[in-house]
Amino acid sequence: MLAALLMLAGGGVAQGQDAGPPYPPVLSGKALVFPQDLGAHPDYRTEWWYITGWLRDAAGVERGFQLTFFRVRTRIGEDNPSRFAPRQLVLAHAAVADPATGRLRHAERSGRAYPGLVEALEGRTAVRVDDWLLEGGDSAQAAYRSRIEADDFGFTLDFAVDRAPVLNGREGYSQKAPDPLNASYYYSRPQLAVSGTLRLDGTTVAVSGHAWLDHEWSSEILPEGARGWDWIGINLADGGGLMAFRMRDHDGRAIWAAATTSARDGSIRIHPPGEVGFKPLRHWRSPRTGIEYPVEWAVTIADRRYRLRPLMDDQELDSRASTGAIYWEGAVRLYEVEEGAEVGDEAGPELGRGYLEMTGYAERLRM
Repeated sequence: MLAALLMLAGGGVAQGQDAGPPYPPVLSGKALVFPQDLGAHPDYRTEWWYITGWLRDAAGVERGFQLTFFRVRTRIGEDNPSRFAPRQLVLAHAAVADPATGRLRHAERSGRAYPGLVEALEGRTAVRVDDWLLEGGDSAQAAYRSRIEADDFGFTLDFAVDRAPVLNGREGYSQKAPDPLNASYYYSRPQLAVSGTLRLDGTTVAVSGHAWLDHEWSSEILPEGARGWDWIGINLADGGGLMAFRMRDHDGRAIWAAATTSARDGSIRIHPPGEVGFKPLRHWRSPRTGIEYPVEWAVTIADRRYRLRPLMDDQELDSRASTGAIYWEGAVRLYEVEEGAEVGDEAGPELGRGYLEMTGYAERLRM
């Protein structure tokens, strides 16, 4: 969701630069146009394509995976005609949540944009950092494919599309704080059917499953008073989708929240802040960093109550080598809380699977 803002966490490559025209604002009422908006928007400060999902192999073993490509306009060297000027940066994170390992396998890449090697193209989804890539989206119904190769894991996956993009917020204008200037353009692609191969160490297996894609772009940074956020993207068993997030202050209170529920038939319902609630139920402390994260949640969307549980507790992602941030990003199951039950009671039937992202639990993101 908002993960691309993490690229500015170490002080920000883009802050304080005066070269070139300013970043364009995100404005309500601007219509998203496909397939053009499936591609890059290089004038904006940050942009990200974020795919998460669950995979199952032939033996029935289930794992989570995450792949994110970030684009950053640095405003450095914009008057320099050299192809090596760092006007745009592209970064990528990939991870596999493997219960057999008990923690995330994670790798990252980054580089300045250079045609054919490191790039984020306009007009369709085509982002790459060397041999890592995500591409497709030549039309609103076109499939995607990805390829990632790291030391101890890799995957080559295809993502089939069966519906139009889901526009979050007001027709794709997604407000992040009480001030409407804090916003992004944001759409989701739930229920992507996944097929391909997954390599763990020296073993490659065929896998299938379902995934979720988010694409956002913005010129804003973390809202004043916000410490971090909690976000979920869930593929529902009935073919629908649920996206919800909240921005938290330093005391853990929500300063803004929103959600989108979508159905298999393409109908969408937008939920304002008053209809969205997140309540931590159980915490886990990282043995490596000492950071404590809420790994089970009670989530309320309008009149529906849910419970989130992780595939495994240790899904902490340490990206201090690139973005300077430590956060929790992992596979979760969504359960129904039955009528009359308390939030701490045993949950009801499983309703869906997806991903939970939590930032700002170590310290406020420095942006």
